[in-house]
Amino acid sequence: MTPNTTARRWLPLAAFVFTAMVAIPAKADTVHVVDGDTIQISGTTFRLHGIDAPEAGQRCNDDQGGTWRCGDEATRHLEDLIGNAIPQCDERGLDDYDRVIAVCVVNGTELNRAMVSDGYAWAFRRFSEDYAVDEEGAANRGVQIWQASTQTAWDYRAAKWDVALQEAPRGCPIMGNISNNGHIYHAPWSPWYTKTIVSEEKGERWFCTEREALNAGWRAPVWGR
Repeated sequence: MTPNTTARRWLPLAAFVFTAMVAIPAKADTVHVVDGDTIQISGTTFRLHGIDAPEAGQRCNDDQGGTWRCGDEATRHLEDLIGNAIPQCDERGLDDYDRVIAVCVVNGTELNRAMVSDGYAWAFRRFSEDYAVDEEGAANRGVQIWQASTQTAWDYRAAKWDVALQEAPRGCPIMGNISNNGHIYHAPWSPWYTKTIVSEEKGERWFCTEREALNAGWRAPVWGR
């Protein structure tokens, strides 16, 4: 992936088609929060439509001149919003990484909107204006990511990519690692990126794009607890 395609990773493979809210069957009782804009429900990954939360490991500026773990806190806030409930999610197509793009609701609360209005995610305006008003409200209140000027998630990814691109062999900065958890790839914004070593003699390898890694059988890491 190049910086220009960083944003495109959220584009669906097909045009968005709005469907009625689909309740997850009662037997689908496992919910895992991957990060501030992604959840898994019984193995199906849902990417929350129209928002972009801080990346895992990302730090944001605070109003005291310091920083805070905005990526971790965004994940925690989404966990708190869901609690022990099973979200109801619609389906708006797939993104380039086979995740279902969705609006998800818990007990009448729309998770996408709440994450933006509570200041834990940006409105992803290049793809949707659905949460622009909610973002303006959060910015006016100066809450969370809006308490001080800070780097957006997409700029954070682009900056990490640019640095890794200069150091990676053959200009392919995505690391394919093999561990007890399987074949995992790490993009430059992964919090484990600098701790990962690619051992090609063990079958590990470098990838130029996330799509290339997925096609080869590697999967993205899961950040959440």
